[in-house]
Amino acid sequence: MASAALELMGFFLGLVGMLGTLVATVLPYWQISAHIGSNIVTAVASMKGLWMECVYQSTGAFQCETYNSILALTADLQASRALMVISLVLSMLGVVISTLGMQCTVCLEDSGAAKSRVAGAGGCLFLIAGFLALIPLSWTTHEVIQTFYSPTMPTSMKFELGESLYLGLASALLSMLGGGMLSTSCCEEQESGRRRRGGGYPYPVGGGATLATGMHNNSQASRNPTLQMGGLSAASRAQALVRSGSGSSHSARGAHMAKKPTAAGYDVTGYV
Repeated sequence: MASAALELMGFFLGLVGMLGTLVATVLPYWQISAHIGSNIVTAVASMKGLWMECVYQSTGAFQCETYNSILALTADLQASRALMVISLVLSMLGVVISTLGMQCTVCLEDSGAAKSRVAGAGGCLFLIAGFLALIPLSWTTHEVIQTFYSPTMPTSMKFELGESLYLGLASALLSMLGGGMLSTSCCEEQESGRRRRGGGYPYPVGGGATLATGMHNNSQASRNPTLQMGGLSAASRAQALVRSGSGSSHSARGAHMAKKPTAAGYDVTGYV
């Protein structure tokens, strides 16, 4: 029961992590223009994301422009796109596989231990997806902080960390946590099943063979009445032999006592 609750918690954490990663990937709030120095009061705020660059004006106008050429993008931006998309695909596969393998579902009920292994495979997919999403998010965070504190960079070209980075980092950690819980519940379920199969009270080494032999002989005797009569006649003959042997031993002991000679010079009366 505890493993089922752990699986359910891990599944929901992985699902929330996948949704958060999707939102962080789509929204353009990875980098936000910094309002520092002479750029404190400005009428325009620029934002950058993986797929578009947006400008927000003080009049309320919000304009976005997608990147026209993929090959014209920088290498780190192309790698970030690829890693985030792969992370989303793995998370979706993890959701499907975990749904098939969890104990609260009716799928693969007759497969035995394979059901828990399927849930563990879904947890591993969540772990890999969270790790892949963590790479571009951490790299972009490092680049933004390094550029912000660079003295050679103009103030108008400096950016701050956007909301998508915070959301993506939290979602990646949730995905990894959910995947770890699913994998742990799979290991605990397999261990409990091994204990149930190995439990019980074992018979002694020789006791099992003796018991089986006795049962076999009894079954043969019950099937064949001649064996039962033969066994009874043998038992009666053994008892007769024991009685005759005991009777002969008593008679021999009496004869030996009768043949014992008296001492010389004395009769039975005690006089010479």
